[in-house]
Amino acid sequence: MSAVLQSSEPLLLRSDDNGVTTLTLNRPGQFNSLSDALIEELQAALDAIATDKSVRVVVLAGAGKAFCAGHDLKEMRSHPDKACQQALFKKCGRMMMKLVELPQPVIARVHGMAVAAGCQLVAMCDLAVAASEVKFAVSGVNLGLFCSTPAVPLSRNLPRKQAFEMLVTGEFMDAATACARGLVNRVVPAVELEAEVKKLTTSICAKSPMAVAMGKQAFYRQAEMGLEAAYQLAAETMACNMMAEDAQGGIDAFIGKQPMPQWKGK
Repeated sequence: MSAVLQSSEPLLLRSDDNGVTTLTLNRPGQFNSLSDALIEELQAALDAIATDKSVRVVVLAGAGKAFCAGHDLKEMRSHPDKACQQALFKKCGRMMMKLVELPQPVIARVHGMAVAAGCQLVAMCDLAVAASEVKFAVSGVNLGLFCSTPAVPLSRNLPRKQAFEMLVTGEFMDAATACARGLVNRVVPAVELEAEVKKLTTSICAKSPMAVAMGKQAFYRQAEMGLEAAYQLAAETMACNMMAEDAQGGIDAFIGKQPMPQWKGK
């Protein structure tokens, strides 16, 4: 399934600055809805970033008034057969999973509304910073379409009953509530959003890329395990981490009261 109309503007913008890569959804006229083509662009960009050692942190943003309004419903209705719908949601699921699989942390920079699959994007990012006036919703149920795919990360971000309330009512949640319930990490006035995101990216970029990548992978794997298996994985991860040059150099510097070394990623 492909987009019916092609715009002369790129669907996804990329900028790089001192280890921070910003990917900006660029369909402002459609409130950055996830067309088939935009999903493909995101997948390609994330695949490239995964092997790019110069990238330390990824920021996901949106152009225009919205962060992301979910799937492109007009495009979806133009392909009414089930096979096309299955292909779309499978493709979108792969892209969402890539956010978690990336070795680099991903931060959602939420300046405007995040609805349905847009809310899903926020939930799938490792971290999220939102402007105080932003609202979130999984409102498909209002149209007769329960947001089952956004339910996957929502039920892993929010307490179960609060996640289900969002899904079954379709009601909007303000940024302060989203922060209190665990959907986003920080909420600031819109004028402070860029600076608040930069605080996070600066902090992460100062850390060992090896330790961050290893820790991110273990964090998500252990979350799906039972307690005993989670501890076994965590113990093995820490043992491997301790053998790394970065950890040994960092611990020796701490013990010797010396400045932290330059991270080598080994």
